[in-house]
Amino acid sequence: MQKLSTRKFLNNRVVWLYIFSGGLVLSTILLGLFYSSVTIPIPTILHIIADQTLGLGWMQEVPGNEEAIIWNIRFPRVLLAFFVGASLALAGAAFQGLLRNPLADPYTIGVSSGAALGAVFVIFFQFTIIGLGNFTLPIVSIVCGFLTLMLVFGLVRLSSRSMAIETIILAGIIIGAFLGSIISLIIALGDRDSMMQIIYWLYGSVGMRGWSYVQLIVPFMLAGSFMLIIHYRELNALALGEDAAEHIGVNVKKGKIFILVGASLLTGASVAVSGSIGFVGLVIPHLVRLVTGPNHRHVLPLSMLVGGSFLILADILARTIIAPKELPIGVITALIGAPLFAFLLIRDRVGRGKTR
Repeated sequence: MQKLSTRKFLNNRVVWLYIFSGGLVLSTILLGLFYSSVTIPIPTILHIIADQTLGLGWMQEVPGNEEAIIWNIRFPRVLLAFFVGASLALAGAAFQGLLRNPLADPYTIGVSSGAALGAVFVIFFQFTIIGLGNFTLPIVSIVCGFLTLMLVFGLVRLSSRSMAIETIILAGIIIGAFLGSIISLIIALGDRDSMMQIIYWLYGSVGMRGWSYVQLIVPFMLAGSFMLIIHYRELNALALGEDAAEHIGVNVKKGKIFILVGASLLTGASVAVSGSIGFVGLVIPHLVRLVTGPNHRHVLPLSMLVGGSFLILADILARTIIAPKELPIGVITALIGAPLFAFLLIRDRVGRGKTR
């Protein structure tokens, strides 16, 4: 009887967490649309979105400039921030679950650096793959990110047959630093305009992107999210170790491939459309796991919702804290994420010390 009541309480708590996360997403989206240098009433914002998407507007007349601001500038920016934050948080949760280490995320294991190098090549040389058009940028980023991940695992395999988690993260940091030096070399070889463009892009931003960038990330986000969420059981099993996972009937090799490909899709597409934005994939899954526990059935979708909301809030700060100028969003996420993650690590270490 006590077990049933405990399980019911946990299920109710998870339901409330989903409700809270959904409300957080809606409120941050509305806040991102409302809060800026030009204030537009929320009923007008809702009318514009309903009219443009469903044709259900209820107002007689809306000024053309307000409609252009909401539909062409703010709404795609807010959606892009949500999609990038959700993708990075989900990829971080998958990498942490796969490697069984809270320090694992797309940046610490080098995937983001590889994706950034691919994107810098496309931006610097201004080339387009025949048949891909605008999708050249995200596809090159995804391929380079995945190849970097394979390079990290190959280096670890050569140096240590045991594939220790700490060795993987160390190899990712080393390769990330090496790829960063190549990016710096490309910047140094370019002219002033291309140098400024690449540097600003590397800091991370979702401003002035428009609907074309939203269209670029959506298919990769959907595919990557689907691949990870349907393999939550494999992530749960891998938390016990690969040998234990195989013992209970999990196809470890197949599951790892799907998880790595899905996380690389999310990371590469995010880096391609927004540049380098750190700490989202590191901090958000850790926070979510503290509340929900280790079950990836809930960690993965809730990380998406909270990560997307977090990046919307970070973007609001980036464009308002020194208005009319804008800060790169990567600066905001680092300023918030680094101290927060340090606090979480210290708290976790202190908690372990007390239990001994």
